[in-house]
Amino acid sequence: MSPQEPILSARNLTKRYGRVVAIDNADFDLMPGEILAVIGDNGAGKSTMIKALTGAIQPDSGELRLDGKPMTLSNPQAARDSGIETVYQQLALSPALSIADNMFLGREIRRGGPLGSIFRMLDKGTMRRIAREKLSELGLMTIQNIDQAVETLSGGQRQGVAVARAAAFGTRVLLLDEPTAALGVKESRKVLDLILTVRERGIPIVLISHNMPHVFEIADRIHIHRLGKRLCVVNPKAITMSDAVALMTGAKAPEPAMAA
Repeated sequence: MSPQEPILSARNLTKRYGRVVAIDNADFDLMPGEILAVIGDNGAGKSTMIKALTGAIQPDSGELRLDGKPMTLSNPQAARDSGIETVYQQLALSPALSIADNMFLGREIRRGGPLGSIFRMLDKGTMRRIAREKLSELGLMTIQNIDQAVETLSGGQRQGVAVARAAAFGTRVLLLDEPTAALGVKESRKVLDLILTVRERGIPIVLISHNMPHVFEIADRIHIHRLGKRLCVVNPKAITMSDAVALMTGAKAPEPAMAA
């Protein structure tokens, strides 16, 4: 990839919980239009770093930049307002609500005029139409009825709705935390295809995953996190899975060319 400005970057991020250092002067760079996988052993600090990038926690020190401009994320809503969307492992879907209602959860569209401004009535028709359009764009119209409850969907379809919601509103960056965890082979395949479809639309993606075959299949670069900081960034075409695991666990030191 030619030298270019990262769309999302972090420098010297630090976060402590008492005496425990969760992030230790960590750096991060996401380039435009790429899928960047973030891998690391349990306790390496990758989840804390992702939370700092999405406003879920505030780092004690360090700097975040979006499009090269410094930014402060006081909460997850501030990240969303900046165009950074996250799909967490827990999905954060409401099972009893319909697909359309889940797509617009927390950002419902009100009707025009006094019905919306005074009586706060929702424009259900517009929300259904946009939800159907977004699902169609991502090839998810195997879901026939936009009004069916999310609890009636399979695991892969639920994950698809969560990714579609994030892709619909994430104008700058999409972060996916273990999107294929607890899914079968066929459903995982659909989610990976969905991630590639989102990338084709030009939205850069951060993929946090423990599934090495998935990481090596779709990632453009791999950020290896170890002991609270970025150990190195590698090209999945230039190293093997066993090398990546060795770097992640400390069994192997990164070569100078890989060093962060």
